[in-house]
Amino acid sequence: MKRRFFSTALALSAVASFSACAQSPERSYAPPTPSSRIGSLMQISVVDRGTGAELPIYRHRGEYWVAGRPGARYAIRARNAMGERIMAVMSVDGVNVVTGETAGVGQNGYVFSASERSDITGWRKSDSQIAAFEFAAAGNSYASRTGRPDDVGVIGVAMFRERMPEPLPPPITPYPRRDEYGERERRSESSSSYQGDARAKAGSADSAPAAEASASGSMARQAAPSPSLGTAHGRRETSYVGKTTFERAQSSPDEVVRIRYDSRENLVAAGVIPVPPPLRWPRPAGPSPFPGSDPGYVPDPPSRY
Repeated sequence: MKRRFFSTALALSAVASFSACAQSPERSYAPPTPSSRIGSLMQISVVDRGTGAELPIYRHRGEYWVAGRPGARYAIRARNAMGERIMAVMSVDGVNVVTGETAGVGQNGYVFSASERSDITGWRKSDSQIAAFEFAAAGNSYASRTGRPDDVGVIGVAMFRERMPEPLPPPITPYPRRDEYGERERRSESSSSYQGDARAKAGSADSAPAAEASASGSMARQAAPSPSLGTAHGRRETSYVGKTTFERAQSSPDEVVRIRYDSRENLVAAGVIPVPPPLRWPRPAGPSPFPGSDPGYVPDPPSRY
């Protein structure tokens, strides 16, 4: 039955497109294509662990959104886009995913090596275990169950660059004696062009792009057709980590990524996920051959008496 319905719908769509092209110059509706990763220092995405696919990220009124499925496990995927180590302090529903504290940017996080990619799959319980991230009703979220329901429905990643060790000062050379001055001057003239080229090359290699934090707006709450989503404290899983030292280049983050989430039904109702308008048949002048759109069979006419 599904195969027959699909074939019929495809054929009707083709006829409708031909008719629209013949009578109306309007273009068909093309919804914007959502991205699946955001961020500059690190590319951040949300992965459905059941399918392995990165969830589409929708931009709406200055904010980024993903649609979750109740009961589905997910992961925060982070890719270090830099050639240096980056520290990522991560939060879900306003809670630090490593320490369980009410999240702050100065807390502990994960350190990613240059160009490293990793999936953060849950709340860190120890060096070898996590409790899986799982979409659930907001009231069943870990934040709500621990008395912190105000920030349910948001994922945050604060990124820090590492402080590089300062170079040692150049050695102090003594002032040359009078009999050595002429010899050193001749050596300096012969190597001046080579040193000039070396300085030019070194200067060009010192430039690095600057990261820019993205500003996010706020969306007014509307009546939602289904309960809002949060992240539950899911089942235990094995996940090993080690410890390292990391000195931040500055106390404030170099970049912050914020992704909000809710059910697909709620995001459609709020206008975050665009819905194509219903197909409109061009109405010719005079009587219409298709004045109604309700499917069904031919009913009996009313009785005459």
